[in-house]
Amino acid sequence: MAVKLLMTWDIRQGREQDYFEFVVREFIPGIQRLGLETTDAWFTMYGEHPQILVGAVSSSQDELEQTIKSDEWEKLTDELLKLVDNYESKIIPARRGFQM
Repeated sequence: MAVKLLMTWDIRQGREQDYFEFVVREFIPGIQRLGLETTDAWFTMYGEHPQILVGAVSSSQDELEQTIKSDEWEKLTDELLKLVDNYESKIIPARRGFQM
């Protein structure tokens, strides 16, 4: 059964340019190299919610768990965490449409 990794965070003040360069050049391509299909990327304009929500799908829970235990995943998330605050992630059953 397909599962979705949902990740949320807030971009650190003053790091916006570095953040966007990293996400476009390294983070999203890295996720795709690891076999995840990026399905969602949302930016919160108003309200008390995380600024960014990203969703990526894997064909199975086991496959996703192997991915997030890999050295490549650790490197990607370590670099992301230098640019964001309030990072959270969760694994949920994948379905069509918006999920949070």
